[in-house]
Amino acid sequence: MVRSAVLLGCTPAEAEDLVQSALERCLVKWNRVRVAEDRDAYVHRVLVNCFRSSRRRRWHGELPSASLPETTGTDETTEVDDSDAVMRALDRLPGDQRTAVVLRYYAHLSEQQMATVLGVATGTVKSRLSRAVKALSQDPHLAELREPR
Repeated sequence: MVRSAVLLGCTPAEAEDLVQSALERCLVKWNRVRVAEDRDAYVHRVLVNCFRSSRRRRWHGELPSASLPETTGTDETTEVDDSDAVMRALDRLPGDQRTAVVLRYYAHLSEQQMATVLGVATGTVKSRLSRAVKALSQDPHLAELREPR
């Protein structure tokens, strides 16, 4: 769930807080979760709703620091470049398409589960995914990732 929150657009620390909030809400309403037809979809819907609520706040950025944290001296850029390219491509998608991509390809929810999570029809889920995949396939910044290495 933390990785899903990061892919939705949170920093890792925000993602942990978001998941904690979502799970807390599920615990408080455990009777509803327990009788839900699809518990995974229910919990992911709570996560998405918490994410949307957190983004409604006026400001959610970072404060600049006077000093930088110490680095270990290891070269971590090799793995970061691909991840950064994917995150930037996801950032360029509209929110509804980004959410659909994360729920389908990362959280591995079915189209019906996604429809339940998002509160939309299955056809709407399919069209959002189709548009998102088309946009990602045409993204020039992901061209290097599509080429065989």
